[in-house]
Amino acid sequence: MTIEITMPRLSDTMEKGTIIKWHVSEGDEISAGEVLADVETDKATMEMQSFDDGVVAKIAVDEGVAVDIGTVVAVIAEEGESADEVSVPDSSVSLSDIPDETVSAAPVEEPAPEGIKSRRVTPVARRLAEQHGIDLQTIEGSGPGGRIVKRDVLAAADATAEVKAAVPPAAAKRPQEETVVNVSSSTSTSMSIPSTPVTTPSLTALAMTGDRREPVSSMRQTIARRLVESKQEIPHYQVSMVFAMDSLMALRSQLNEELSTQDVKLSVNDLIVRACAIAMQRNPLMNASWDEDAIVYHAEVNIGVAVALPEERGGGLVVPVIRHADKLSLRSISAQTRALGEKARTKGLSVEEMEGATFTISNLGMFGVDAFTAIINPPNSAILAVGACLQKPVVRDGNLEVGWEMNATLSNDHRVVDGATAARYLATLKDLIEHPASILV
Repeated sequence: MTIEITMPRLSDTMEKGTIIKWHVSEGDEISAGEVLADVETDKATMEMQSFDDGVVAKIAVDEGVAVDIGTVVAVIAEEGESADEVSVPDSSVSLSDIPDETVSAAPVEEPAPEGIKSRRVTPVARRLAEQHGIDLQTIEGSGPGGRIVKRDVLAAADATAEVKAAVPPAAAKRPQEETVVNVSSSTSTSMSIPSTPVTTPSLTALAMTGDRREPVSSMRQTIARRLVESKQEIPHYQVSMVFAMDSLMALRSQLNEELSTQDVKLSVNDLIVRACAIAMQRNPLMNASWDEDAIVYHAEVNIGVAVALPEERGGGLVVPVIRHADKLSLRSISAQTRALGEKARTKGLSVEEMEGATFTISNLGMFGVDAFTAIINPPNSAILAVGACLQKPVVRDGNLEVGWEMNATLSNDHRVVDGATAARYLATLKDLIEHPASILV
């Protein structure tokens, strides 16, 4: 009996999924639990596993194709079956079925002279190369498996056009050897004048003159849609406060010194997560959500920590959740934050690891940002934007001295959190941060 592997629902809002990379090929033997492919959902890139043993008979969906949930993406032949006899169901999708270049037609092998490596090229890219007179052997492909796609050819065409435009026609024809010029005077003479050497500008020094259209991932589309919905549907307002960080920085330094032999290194953000959680305990409206005709007070204090994904993974932002943050030790908060952040940037988070946040922290301090405002992550009613912890001239007890300070801006949903409520929460948070011994117990 053949087994159809279909595109799974990997998040509560997922409607389509994109195979970013297949980890198996047709004919491979696989075991239950083995990772078949990396799938990009509307929230993150996640692993798709096999639940059965068998042989990969058919790969039904190419890398880079977005397909609906339930679409057959692969067919597995069980023991005793011939993989050659397995047919792909009509619901299967290949790149050649998709007209858009972002999921371009199946690549073809570009024939090459003997001794020269053949290139995998999409039909669209090959057609553009012929139109622009671009030698495909000079292009490095950026598509899946190193294939040459439309954007590669367009980039090469733009670069060629820039070089031609940068070299004046006269200079292009001028020989670089010395030229003999006849100069008329009272006596006709000949003298040699060296020509000005032509210098071809490097491509990196030339400004881009043409627009470049870069298709966005499903995750980026979802982020864009949710941010627009958040700003349109939630009445945002911001409240800012400056915290004296001297005591917290001293405590962090002391704890890290004492815990250095235990492979524990607390970050400023770890202490902020803990302080925010305790402050939410004391200000229940900061741990609540708007639900049309009611305000829902959450029983758990779950803090989402925004994590930026690297560009090589398509960029974007995910929010892993630290659950029961008010009940966790600093050591546990640090370990969970580090593990979830690393997993988000490499393998991708599971749906469970991104669900259930009741408050969010976005920290750009590590990038040197002094202060900023953040957009609320629904269904949260608030998000704290944390700037850099900086040494600066400060006034303490009437004296001018050098001290540590940090700016934090709280964005609030005015349907749930009034200005006075936000101010009281920040005052509680300020007291905890400026007297950090209280967050240890």
